[in-house]
Amino acid sequence: MTSQRQINIACGYTDMRKSIDGLAAIVQQNFQLNPFQNSLFLFCGRRRDRMKALYWEGDGFVLLYKRLEGGSFQWPKDENAVWSLTYQEFRWLLEGLSVDQPRAVKKINVESSV
Repeated sequence: MTSQRQINIACGYTDMRKSIDGLAAIVQQNFQLNPFQNSLFLFCGRRRDRMKALYWEGDGFVLLYKRLEGGSFQWPKDENAVWSLTYQEFRWLLEGLSVDQPRAVKKINVESSV
């Protein structure tokens, strides 16, 4: 995976029985995005202790699965929405934290503050 990839989170809950084809269909049909682009797509089940990640590697899909052993993901509940995450927000999510950290230092856009 290259550093140019975008990280997208499918908000709300996904049926975790879905395989690669089912998750790719969600990306296309529900979010009108291309699952073959250089993006990582994240999905979470109703119990919020399991996450799947879908990534197109150029010659096939990679499907990653993570299960927390004593905790849950702080998953956004906004059904039928997809958010773009920064790498830091992705790390927070993997660690069981909210992607919206109120105490995190926010980056300043120098162009808009001048």
